[in-house]
Amino acid sequence: MWRAFIPNAFSMGNLTFGFFSIVIASRATGQNAENFHFFVAAGLCIMIAAVFDGLDGPLARLFKSQSQLGEQLDSLADLTTFGLAPGFLMYKLYLYEIFISKATLGTPWDIPIGMAIAVIFPLCAAFRLARFNVAHDPSSFVGLPSPVAGLLIAFIPLYNNNTQYISRIVAIIIFVTVAFLMISNIRYTKPQSKIRRQFTIVRAIGFVLIVGLLIYRFNLYFVAFGVVILYVASGLFAMVVHLTQKLRYKITSGE
Repeated sequence: MWRAFIPNAFSMGNLTFGFFSIVIASRATGQNAENFHFFVAAGLCIMIAAVFDGLDGPLARLFKSQSQLGEQLDSLADLTTFGLAPGFLMYKLYLYEIFISKATLGTPWDIPIGMAIAVIFPLCAAFRLARFNVAHDPSSFVGLPSPVAGLLIAFIPLYNNNTQYISRIVAIIIFVTVAFLMISNIRYTKPQSKIRRQFTIVRAIGFVLIVGLLIYRFNLYFVAFGVVILYVASGLFAMVVHLTQKLRYKITSGE
């Protein structure tokens, strides 16, 4: 029981900070200096939750306590943290003002267009996680993993500052694109599987030194953001290469 408790506790930590993100974001009411720290804190909670999420699986393997209960708990936590929390954060930051006025429609209420856009993210995250639970490739992910997608949205408040925000249209394009990447058929590598196969002490020391140097030079935020962007781009690049090779084969074979 105690072996199963440790990784499950990390999954609960993931869920806890996802919930904290939602509660903190709910206290903000628009893009102004007074609310800036709420958005930053909500984004940071998602990032902290991602650390918990990244550790529960390795701990379960370390203590040999993998179970279906742990897998389902991890999925439910991921849906909260990387589906609901990013969607709500974007709603409070950019989308709450997008609606069709009741005066325009002659109805007793406004039509919340922004709410309809915000729900796209948790819907895609739920589909992505359900598809993964039903069937998944041990060597790769089909679609952008929900933790990576959630992290991308969590970085947006940190990229902003209390006087300058990413424009609404750019933020919406990023938001919707990342959501649909989760349910796409684009394949992304599983870094953890490659690390386990190719792990050596020398490589581990070299990796730690490189990461430490980058953090010292650029700070942790930019390094983490860069890693996430490179990971997202890797899947898109691999897809382009695959399509190019497929097209070249059809041309050369006369099909």
